[in-house]
Amino acid sequence: MTHQEDLTAYIAAFVAELSKTGVKDVVISPGSRSTPMAMVMSEHPDLRIHVQVDERSASFFALGIAKATSKPVALLCTSGTAAANYYPAVIEASISRVPLIVLTADRPHELRDVGAPQAIDQIHLYGKNVKWFVEMAPPEKTEDMIRYARTVCARATATASSYPAGPVHLNFPFREPLIPIMGEGMFELVDRAGGYVDIQTGHLSLSDETFERIGQELISYRKGIIVCGQIDSSEFADEVIALADKLKFPIIADPLSQLRSGAHDGHYIIDAYDAFLRNEDAKESLKPEVIIRFGAMPVSKALTIFIKENRNARQFIVDSGAGWREPSMSASDMLYCDEAFFCKQVKSSVEPKNDSAYFDKWFAVNNLAKDQLSAVSIVEELSEGKLFHQLAEMLPEGATLFVGNSMPIRDLDSFFLFNNKKIKVMANRGANGIDGVVSTALGVASVSQPCYLVLGDLTFYHDLNGLLAAKLYNLDINILLINNNGGGIFSFLPQANEPKHFEKLFGTPLDLDFRHVVEMYKGKYDLIKDWSHFSTVFAENQIVEGLKVMEIQTIRDRNLTEHRDLWKSVSREITTKLKGDIQ
Repeated sequence: MTHQEDLTAYIAAFVAELSKTGVKDVVISPGSRSTPMAMVMSEHPDLRIHVQVDERSASFFALGIAKATSKPVALLCTSGTAAANYYPAVIEASISRVPLIVLTADRPHELRDVGAPQAIDQIHLYGKNVKWFVEMAPPEKTEDMIRYARTVCARATATASSYPAGPVHLNFPFREPLIPIMGEGMFELVDRAGGYVDIQTGHLSLSDETFERIGQELISYRKGIIVCGQIDSSEFADEVIALADKLKFPIIADPLSQLRSGAHDGHYIIDAYDAFLRNEDAKESLKPEVIIRFGAMPVSKALTIFIKENRNARQFIVDSGAGWREPSMSASDMLYCDEAFFCKQVKSSVEPKNDSAYFDKWFAVNNLAKDQLSAVSIVEELSEGKLFHQLAEMLPEGATLFVGNSMPIRDLDSFFLFNNKKIKVMANRGANGIDGVVSTALGVASVSQPCYLVLGDLTFYHDLNGLLAAKLYNLDINILLINNNGGGIFSFLPQANEPKHFEKLFGTPLDLDFRHVVEMYKGKYDLIKDWSHFSTVFAENQIVEGLKVMEIQTIRDRNLTEHRDLWKSVSREITTKLKGDIQ
């Protein structure tokens, strides 16, 4: 039996099993050592192959597909620093709980640590940022090794997908020659053709007695709030709203909770909290006795501070992934249970509460804040706040909105308020980085339409390579590029009080004309002149296919002033009202 026969049978068994486990998408970064796996994957009729030349862009593209589909995506590269370029996306997948199957080709053992080219130490390359690592055995065509390849594959997919989801890493040492023997029947599985091992995973739950006890405890509190951070569950929204109705607790809804859009009346949704929780009178008046928190930590710093300032309140954190997403160190009860199921069981264990006085106060304060924030709609200059305030109305039904970090995600939190449309909001909030955002959004766009990306100029610059995917695969995406010529978020941080070195170290103006790069990737570019022009271009681009970039130039200092003036307006109005009719 030849080496190539061993290589082909072993890899074909692995790839066939990969498809049997439900993996549909594979992102490949071209390279030599990964040749056998890449060729065999490309031959499989049920795998969608996406080729991305830049490894960092490739990994974030895979991340985007996995985020949008909630299904594991395979990612393949050659040996050496190619694998290292996957690291940022692996970190993001780990913290954000996104299933990735990272497959790295490697030099065989005899070519390691001897000065061979393109050979680095890839063993546990990603450290604790993956759920599972396997140094794969060298390829053989024996019955046991074929079973081994299929078993590891099934286990890798199940591990990546099980709660909490995340990345796994399989490292494949391949000897030359690297060309497999291609032919019909290579994916036929003689033994257990329907999949080698079926791995079933379940949801975490609690006992009926525990649900009953928690329900009775919660119903005893007069002042309670429900905080919902980033969470991706199709069942959660309806269940948490029903629970809020039973308990008469307001839902503090982060923009990534998927609760600010949807076919419900939004009655219990509090969405302007980032503005009014900066006001001491409001915080004192709205102090809770109990807090129930679901999902990741919220975007809003004001909300995070409010949670920390109320450590004397009973604080329940419900996490289906059995993690510890609790940097505020305020939790009194950590409950490892599926979030939607928790809401359903607790709701069924309690009678409806009639006292809504505490909720009514939150509701009134929230409406006051929204009224004041709406003043941004009459701003004549191009404004970051007004952009997000308009998006809920302008986005088409069923759109996916991907938002970059730094200022865009914070403006989303402040100005993208409740609407009845079906809009899914996404972001890379695991490590909160600005790298790979373009590629992640394009990964989303490859499986979810229509797709809109809003990001700043530094974030756009960080991942210009990612635009190649739009050109190669004619992906349809609308990019709203907010160009304030630098790092706008730093104007809101203490560094802004140190003017001597601020612009050089933190403002970092790029002074780039992005038109050229958009046109290089065969995209449509528009420099927005005013709000009327924006409305026209935005509507036109809904019927134009491919890459479309709308650049909206703003002024950092004006943006800072606008935000502070709005916060002061909200604060003044709430303080006045709290001393009057909503006490």
